[in-house]
Amino acid sequence: MKMTAVIRIRYDKHARIIRALAHPTRLFILAELARGERNVSELTGMVGLEMATVSRHLSLLRSAGLLQHEKRGARVFYRVRARCVLNVFDCVKAIETENNRN
Repeated sequence: MKMTAVIRIRYDKHARIIRALAHPTRLFILAELARGERNVSELTGMVGLEMATVSRHLSLLRSAGLLQHEKRGARVFYRVRARCVLNVFDCVKAIETENNRN
């Protein structure tokens, strides 16, 4: 198969999602949101970074289609949109286990 423009566009979209996952803080945020929705203040306290930084991470995850948000009063709550992304954690653990065997 040859990489056509249509195939390139599809893989560009895949890469955007993978790039959104490629940061320890964003992985932590996803893992926490897998346990239940949280607001920005809660996540900021858990991550230990400035609220603006956490908001940027959340925005990136949201723009990649991984999170949903809902505004309630002055607070914004986030939750995992595509729960299948959580399978990446199992995959990474399997790779780590395999690498530790070698």
